Amino acid sequence: MTFEELALHPALLKAIAESGYSAPTPIQAQAIPEVLTGRDLMASAQTGTGKTAAFVLPALQRLQGPSAPSAGKSRGPRMLVLTPTRELAQQVTDAASRYGRHARFRTGAVVGGMPYPPQNRLLSQPLDILVATPGRLLDHMKCGRVDFSRLEILVLDEADRMLDMGFIHAVEQIAAATPASRQTLLFSATLEGNIAALAKRLLKNPKRIEITPPQTRHEHIDQRLHHADDAAHKHRLLAHHLADAGLGKAIVFTATKRGADRLAKTLHAQGHAAAALHGNMNQNARNRTIAGLRGGAVRLLVATDVAARGIDVSGITHIINFDLPRTAADYVHRIGRTGRAGHAGIAISFATPDDFQQVREIERFTGHAIPSHVIPGLEPSRAPRRQAPREQSGRPRRFGGNDRGRGFSRKGPARPSNG
Repeated sequence: MTFEELALHPALLKAIAESGYSAPTPIQAQAIPEVLTGRDLMASAQTGTGKTAAFVLPALQRLQGPSAPSAGKSRGPRMLVLTPTRELAQQVTDAASRYGRHARFRTGAVVGGMPYPPQNRLLSQPLDILVATPGRLLDHMKCGRVDFSRLEILVLDEADRMLDMGFIHAVEQIAAATPASRQTLLFSATLEGNIAALAKRLLKNPKRIEITPPQTRHEHIDQRLHHADDAAHKHRLLAHHLADAGLGKAIVFTATKRGADRLAKTLHAQGHAAAALHGNMNQNARNRTIAGLRGGAVRLLVATDVAARGIDVSGITHIINFDLPRTAADYVHRIGRTGRAGHAGIAISFATPDDFQQVREIERFTGHAIPSHVIPGLEPSRAPRRQAPREQSGRPRRFGGNDRGRGFSRKGPARPSNG
């Protein structure tokens, strides 16, 4: 299938071609036609599948309809995208600007951690597309700065993460302030449980699309588990892996903000180009850190789950779970930041005896055991309570699937995904 077959506007097709993309991903091929009909949609899609373009492209087309952008006296947005993090909000804003470059759309973002005055000025002007984090948008709404009277499309991006972060009430308050005639699009890693309940309250007879199977595989990612006695043992294992000549850029995940700061300072003192990323940092500091990772000034990003959500950086060769994630779904999100666009990646997890249950939950969720690895000289003092799966053909077993890291199909060399 091609984008031309999706009946997209020539201006959008031109922007897509200029970005180097030739064919839609599965989520785009299924979601775009549904969104163009004006129907509500709930879709299961992970980061790295091209989901951002799956709602941005058809929404831009709908906004190019009979009423011209920014028509009328209302200064409020015609499309609102809610995201759980500032980084994801920036990613969506960039995508809307990139694909709408040949139309006169006005796009802006209001997110936490940034000064209010520029956002106040943005909201006082005519606006077509507004991207926001729920908490900051609700602050502006309480001050009477937001007019939703002409809103046509509401998008809840990574709705599961917004619920995990405690934004459910803010999301519902915001939705209640928008016209009942709006089109609502919900994207989430899962469509069950609380997400299904939220969709029932906010969406009208939605089309349901599920691209990612319940047990996600990562065939381009070599997953490894190291058993560690304690934190000091984990530090020795980390030092061993950081000496790997094949390591390009890596994200090292910790359980807490304080842990991220401590580990980043330790690594920096050891001569590594390391920096922390967590929710206590202001937006300018976060932007500098992410820019450093993209540009190569930062080689090791030490991050928490929430802070790293929505980061789209190419060239991540290693994911290291210094601390195991809180949930099995977070494990899948973490390791999915490597092995993208057909490139190989390595995901390394450290587990102490206290982490045994978490390892089992991850393995149940993914449907596969994580192969155990032992480094000579860094063996755990006691044998783990699980057996490592057999390796086939003398090579580490790799898990993955469906080319999840691929965004658009592209003419020429592979390119990081857009969503």
